Amino acid sequence: MPSLAVVGSASAQAGEEETDAQLVFRKHAYVVRSAAVADFAVALAPHPVNGDEVRYPNLIGSDTRGLPHDERGEVDRRAFDATLKAYASGDPADFEAIPLGGKRKQLNPIGSLAVNLTGCVGPQYAIPPAPALDSATRASEAVELYWQSLLRDVPLSELTDDTSNKDVLAAVDELSKLAAFNGPRTNGSITPQSLFRGTALYVDAADPSGRTGRYVTPPGTLQGPYISQFLLKDAPYGSQLIPARIRTAAAGTDFLTGYDEWLVIQNGTPPAKPTSFDPTPRYIATGRDLAEYVHNNPAAFWSAALLLGVAPDKANPDYGGFGIPFSKSNPYAKSKTQTGGYGTFGLPYAQSLLPITASLAIRVAYWQKFYVHRTLRPEAYGGLIHHRIANKVDVYPVHSDVLNSAALVRSVGKFGSHLLSHVYPEGAPIHSSYPGGAAQIAASNVTILKALFDEDAVISNPVQTDPKDPTKLIPYQGEPLTVGGELNKLAWNYGVGRDWAGIHWRSDFSASLALGEELAISILRDERQTYREPFEGFRFTRYDGTKVEV
Repeated sequence: MPSLAVVGSASAQAGEEETDAQLVFRKHAYVVRSAAVADFAVALAPHPVNGDEVRYPNLIGSDTRGLPHDERGEVDRRAFDATLKAYASGDPADFEAIPLGGKRKQLNPIGSLAVNLTGCVGPQYAIPPAPALDSATRASEAVELYWQSLLRDVPLSELTDDTSNKDVLAAVDELSKLAAFNGPRTNGSITPQSLFRGTALYVDAADPSGRTGRYVTPPGTLQGPYISQFLLKDAPYGSQLIPARIRTAAAGTDFLTGYDEWLVIQNGTPPAKPTSFDPTPRYIATGRDLAEYVHNNPAAFWSAALLLGVAPDKANPDYGGFGIPFSKSNPYAKSKTQTGGYGTFGLPYAQSLLPITASLAIRVAYWQKFYVHRTLRPEAYGGLIHHRIANKVDVYPVHSDVLNSAALVRSVGKFGSHLLSHVYPEGAPIHSSYPGGAAQIAASNVTILKALFDEDAVISNPVQTDPKDPTKLIPYQGEPLTVGGELNKLAWNYGVGRDWAGIHWRSDFSASLALGEELAISILRDERQTYREPFEGFRFTRYDGTKVEV
């Protein structure tokens, strides 16, 4: 029988018995891999839904895009039932039998049934139910989206309390009057500075049913510029740079505002018109820019890790990072002879955790999307508004808060229809809206970075996009910006960028912040057991401001 000793050991290569140290190492690896027993012991979470799928037999409250629809945009019930059969069985053959309405395919529904080798699996995590179709909460989120569509090309520098922009002030005024709106507030009020900023949505621990959620504003996210410092500086990558300036869509490039275009997108037909791009790369300066940045999986968190872990370069400032110390609990902080690296507790180790965390985060988010909530996208909700007003379909239960909103009136005046305009020509990906997948990646990756680096450190020499010339940066002079606050800001920047695009609701990215955080904590919990260093645990601040130790 061949030896199972460590490869490279001289005694193992000579065919000798493994040493005591090698045996201990091998046994420890076995015990650590038995962490699956502890993960299995985590109970299944409650998974309450908003009831729309049962409440509306025509499925107007559910995500049905990519399936065949009639001229009013209502789904072929047999096609939807075929998806339910596949979700219930998990049989790959059933997924292959789902009828499609066009050429776009469903995005990886069976992938969320893959087994994780670290952390827990989808059914063990909880989020509150999505807002119901006819609710004031859903209507208030729609009002916010219509305002975002109207303000996409307004500089984000106008979202400050000293703004004189009349459209920004009108948005603040209307959203402030909506009692069901869950956006962040300053001293109880929505202000230009808090407008369109981030929130996290947690399950209320006091409600065992899991139906009650609580919205919080992550620490540090109302301070400073709208865009995180981690999106405004080139990231040093060895002898290369990952540039912060981006290719963005040209101002006024909007889609899905015509009914025929809208309907073919619901059926899953690829878009007929491409995006028109601005030929000049620029720093993120508008909501449209942020929407375009998060369109196709940018290197946001890889760049953030590099900026955190690479020291400033005084001789060549463009090739330096922020040089943030590792967390105070990092075992190498006190070592006289060693430092962390690829193996554990160094910058390369941090980078190694990010992509696997992203993959596991998507499995968890998509499990909620496909197997629990199946919530309609904003583009479909815009179709209901269109039919309710333009075609007098009174049975569509759209709340009056959006039907009577100034945002909707202005949107009709600008785009010529009641449909919600979109930044992406294809609309949203072919899966349900709740929770947000991109925001789930952001939340989990940011949690990993907060656990590994000193979140209390202050970022030196902060900047902001020059409102007069978005190809340049200017200094930001204001209250100090901490690593934790700017990482929290990075998480919701990534999520809310999809709202600026028109493809997600506030509740989508807010629920994902809490859900992604919990997934990352379960990964860190398993990862901690693998270390040989003397380590007291990861300590960091949650998105709700509470401290956690893993």
